[in-house]
Amino acid sequence: MRVLVVYCHPKPDSYVAAMRDAAIEGLKQAGHEPQIVDLYAEGFDPRFSAEEHAAYENPAENGKGLEHYTQQLRSVEGIVFVFPTWWYDMPAMLKGWFDRVWLPGAAFDLGAGKMIEPRLRNIRFMGAVTSCGAPWWWSKLVGEPHRRVLMRGMRALCAKNCRQLWLGCYQMDSSTPKKRAGFLSTIRRRMARVG
Repeated sequence: MRVLVVYCHPKPDSYVAAMRDAAIEGLKQAGHEPQIVDLYAEGFDPRFSAEEHAAYENPAENGKGLEHYTQQLRSVEGIVFVFPTWWYDMPAMLKGWFDRVWLPGAAFDLGAGKMIEPRLRNIRFMGAVTSCGAPWWWSKLVGEPHRRVLMRGMRALCAKNCRQLWLGCYQMDSSTPKKRAGFLSTIRRRMARVG
C-alpha cells in the first residue's frame, strides 16, 4: 500500500521527527511504500489567500500551484499525519495544508444542496501520531479538537470503511527518555500491523 506521511514540525531534530521516522520504519516493515511530505522543509505556505477563497468552489480554478499535493492524495491508499499538539490542536501549518489542498474537486465534490460527496475513496487507512504536553485525561476533557477533525471530518472524505489509528504521547513536558523510547517502539509496532 502506498502511504502518504504528512509531517509537520519546524525542527528537523525534534522528537516529532523521531516519531515520523518510527512510523516510516513500521510502515516499511509491513511492506508499505511511504511517501513523505515535510511541510516545513518544503516551505509550504499555509495562508489561504483572498484569491483562493474566491475560487474555492471552482475546481477548474482552485488549488493552482498545489496540484502535486492533490496528485499525492489521489495516488495513495493510506495517509498518516505526524505532528505536535499545540494548544489542543494541530499546528497552523498542517491546518493550512488542509485548507489549501483538500478542496472541492480534489478531496470532495459539492453535490445538490451543497452536500459534500467524498472524492478520496482511494484512501483506506488514516493514522495520526502526535505528541502533547497535557495529560491524556485533560486532552479528553477539552475534546481533542484535532482528533475530531481528522478522524471524523477528514476521514469522512475517504473510503467508506477507512480504518483509523490514533497514537498520542501525552505529558511530553515531563516525559522520560524511557517513556519516549517506549512510544517510538509502539509507533513502529502499530504501523507494522497496518494491513
